[in-house]
Amino acid sequence: MFERCLLEQIDGAAAALRGVVADLDPDAVAAREAPSLWSAFDHVERTVAAGKLFLARRVDDSAVSKETGDASAAHWMARQAGTTVMAARNQLTTSQRLPNLPATATSVRAGQLSTVQADLVSDAATENQSAETDLLDLANRASVAELRAECGRVKAAADPDPEARYRRHHKNRRLRQGTDADGAWSLHLRGPVDAGAALNAVLGPVIDELFRAARAEGRREPREAYAFDAMCELARRADESPEPERSSTKPGRRKRTNPKYLALLRIDFTALMRGGVEGDELCEITGLGPVPVSVARGVLGESIVKLVITKGVDVAHVTHLGRGPTVAQQLALRWMTPMCVAEGCYRTDLEHDHRIDWAVTHHTRLDELDTPCRYHHSLKTRYGWALIDGKGKRPMVPPNDPRHPRNKTRPRAA
Repeated sequence: MFERCLLEQIDGAAAALRGVVADLDPDAVAAREAPSLWSAFDHVERTVAAGKLFLARRVDDSAVSKETGDASAAHWMARQAGTTVMAARNQLTTSQRLPNLPATATSVRAGQLSTVQADLVSDAATENQSAETDLLDLANRASVAELRAECGRVKAAADPDPEARYRRHHKNRRLRQGTDADGAWSLHLRGPVDAGAALNAVLGPVIDELFRAARAEGRREPREAYAFDAMCELARRADESPEPERSSTKPGRRKRTNPKYLALLRIDFTALMRGGVEGDELCEITGLGPVPVSVARGVLGESIVKLVITKGVDVAHVTHLGRGPTVAQQLALRWMTPMCVAEGCYRTDLEHDHRIDWAVTHHTRLDELDTPCRYHHSLKTRYGWALIDGKGKRPMVPPNDPRHPRNKTRPRAA
């Protein structure tokens, strides 16, 4: 009886929503009202997704796939929802975690988490439940990329055997290719973090080379397009020059990698000395994720890696008279903010910005610098946007926002 009553309620709500959508004329909606309406539909979507999420594990218990001939409950769910089996499996896995994570379950019921966020938070919180509250708070204010990175750190810190985790990533390394629904070729790589850092170090200079050539020809394309071309260019060059490139000045040695494209290794000094991380200590490659200390020790001799440790050269109080930060200051900035300083932005193509213009101070101090990406730096320079007062990652707001530094109430002169 309860199930029938609930089904009638759901059918009634669905009929009402179908009526709203049937009468919706987007061109008749004032543009300024469109964001509010879109947000309302998004909240409804999250609410409906929450119901599906909670019921997924009970669908698995029902053994419906045996009656329909589907390979599993995930296959049945994917066919019903018109989605992929992998997406259905993730939904089922998240559903099975929620009974043990009451805070996450409450946020899901309230429509505060998308299915992607719920999957990430529940996965990490299952490994370390003490981090659940912090992850939920981060999910409400950060991008999915930032949340995914933090969840990776939480899982790595909770793993009792990081070496085994690294070996598992290496064992399960893969390269998959195929065609998508549009008929375009696609490529997917998965493997250890340090392998990704090495690939990025080689790929980066070629991306910049192609970018400069395109600008010279008057062409403008997304960075992702240049990255694709760079990968193809690397394959072409490897085919033409199978022998490793040698330095003309030092025969027998490989040509140095452009130091601009380095893998920044962030590791606590005590962890490096001890051979493993404990508590809140870090050992990771910036922008990619955690690695075991043994891997960190292995790559310290590579020319493309710069070491940033928490016990070393003190750059926090150094005043540099040049316009740009020193190498030590740049590395310290990368340590503190590996992603764009603007809250919600996950870009790692960072630039350096003086909070007080260099033309006024004629010096560069670490505590007076921010690291916005190229896009957010442009918002500040061209359109008057600004970071709210504070340090570290924080919102960037337009000139008419009351939190904008220019709109702060100034004390009256005596």
